[in-house]
Amino acid sequence: MTEPNSARNATAPMIEMRHVEKFYGPFHALKDVNLTVAKGEKIVLCGPSGSGKSTLIRCINHLESIKSGEITVAGHRLSDSQKAVDAVRREVGMVFQQFNLFPHKTVLENCILAPMRVRGLSRAEAEATGRKYLERVRIGDQAAKYPAQLSGGQQQRVAIARALCMEPMAMLFDEPTSALDPEMVKEVLDTMVLLARDGMTMICVTHEMGFARQVADRVIFMADGAIVEENDPESFFRAPAHARTRAFLGEILHH
Repeated sequence: MTEPNSARNATAPMIEMRHVEKFYGPFHALKDVNLTVAKGEKIVLCGPSGSGKSTLIRCINHLESIKSGEITVAGHRLSDSQKAVDAVRREVGMVFQQFNLFPHKTVLENCILAPMRVRGLSRAEAEATGRKYLERVRIGDQAAKYPAQLSGGQQQRVAIARALCMEPMAMLFDEPTSALDPEMVKEVLDTMVLLARDGMTMICVTHEMGFARQVADRVIFMADGAIVEENDPESFFRAPAHARTRAFLGEILHH
């Protein structure tokens, strides 16, 4: 009896990194990184500053090039061609620490640019998509405002909506709450929780361990450019296996 397509697709890797090495000059930023992310899986990357977390996710959509190894995303191998890189960037959304919104364009205009230029949507189609995702991140009433008129938390939710407007297969988050005032962090994390519950494939670099406990299928600890430990959240927080992980958690959970 053959396995149904849906079951096969559920277990097929969405993202695969094999023996990835990355250098910045003499600095060895990623060391033999191996990572497989299934469709719909939620991964949280944590670790001290400079451990390679942001570099890892920036390599996934080729914002950084690797020295050796192989990265495959949604069946596209990044080393194959610029066409493969472009295909990956269409299918993988990214949200950064800074919001990177166009200040001279409204919230809705920020959301419709890429779908029109990259996906070829008409303006009406793009606006309908933009309004849908602005509603989804609960700021539909801000569509006509400019970024400077919004709070930091609202701007970051616009950045999430903008990425979703490309209807990506996966989302990468690079410390999306680190530039926010504490009272604004929860509204962004709540938006990400909703995405996770909708089944979005996600890799998130964050120090928000409550979010990791609530959302992650796996928590990965990195140090010195290498993956040191990975486990389900309960095991990761209850019984970390490595001294480096225990020291990190002891510091961050009691900070």
